[in-house]
Amino acid sequence: MEYSHSDVDLVQQPIGYWSWAAYKAVITRTRTALAGIGATQPQWWVLAQVARADTVKTRDEVSRLLRNYLDTGPETLEAEIDTTIAQGWITEDVEGRLGITAEGKAFYEKAAALQDELWAERHAGISDEEYLTTLKVLQRFIHNTGGRAWHH
Repeated sequence: MEYSHSDVDLVQQPIGYWSWAAYKAVITRTRTALAGIGATQPQWWVLAQVARADTVKTRDEVSRLLRNYLDTGPETLEAEIDTTIAQGWITEDVEGRLGITAEGKAFYEKAAALQDELWAERHAGISDEEYLTTLKVLQRFIHNTGGRAWHH
C-alpha cells in the first residue's frame, strides 16, 4: 500500500483528521453494505443483541446498551427497535422482553455473514498484533483527551 506521506511526515499528521477519515470510510462502507440487504446499522445492532443473547433481554436493556453507539440517541434507537419489530425480525412481549423470530434468525445469519465479510475486508493486510496496537493507541488518545468510550 502507498501511504499519504513519508514516515517522517506521517508522525506530524493530525490524529483528529485520520481517525475521522477512518471512521467515515468504515461507517460508510458498513452502512452501504447493510442497506444493500435491507437494514440499517442500528437495526443490525438490535438484531445482534437479541440473536446473541444468552438470556432474554428487554427493550430497555437493549436500548440502554446501544443508544450511545455512534451518537445514535435514545429516540432514534427506540424507532429502530420498533422497525425491527415491524420487519418481523423480533417480537416484544407485554413485559418488554425481546425475542427473535424465525425470519429474524434467517436475516440475522445473512447479516452476520455480511459483517464477517466486511471484517475480513477491513482487516486485509493487518495482523492481529497491529490491530491490537491500533485499538490501544486510540484508547490512549481518548484517555489523554479526557474522553470516554466503551464497547460491549
